[in-house]
Amino acid sequence: SPAGMVLSVLVILLLSVLYEAVKMGKAVLLRRALLALPRSLSQEALTEPQEGDSGPAQGSPSLMAFPTFFPRWFWFHVGQTLFHVVQVVLGYMVMLAVMSYNAWIFLGAIAGSTLGYFV
Repeated sequence: SPAGMVLSVLVILLLSVLYEAVKMGKAVLLRRALLALPRSLSQEALTEPQEGDSGPAQGSPSLMAFPTFFPRWFWFHVGQTLFHVVQVVLGYMVMLAVMSYNAWIFLGAIAGSTLGYFV
């Protein structure tokens, strides 16, 4: 029916916009993660707590091997991973819709990607 087709095109358009928004969110999170990384990437700099944090005692190798905290860059990495999973799922959903070989669905995906990138 025409109403069903219009609804399908709008859903694909919104999925494409959401895909572009997730892609941009992932880029912003990457920038924040890079700023949160310590200047030195040695093992000691990655496992030692930041100034003011309470963490394992200095000089205790057994506590240093298994830190009880996660640095900020780790949480940014977890966020990037979740954004990536959402981006892949949305991308495959849009791809499957386009593979229906319907011109209106294809145009909805293109319009959604264009609008999502523009915004």
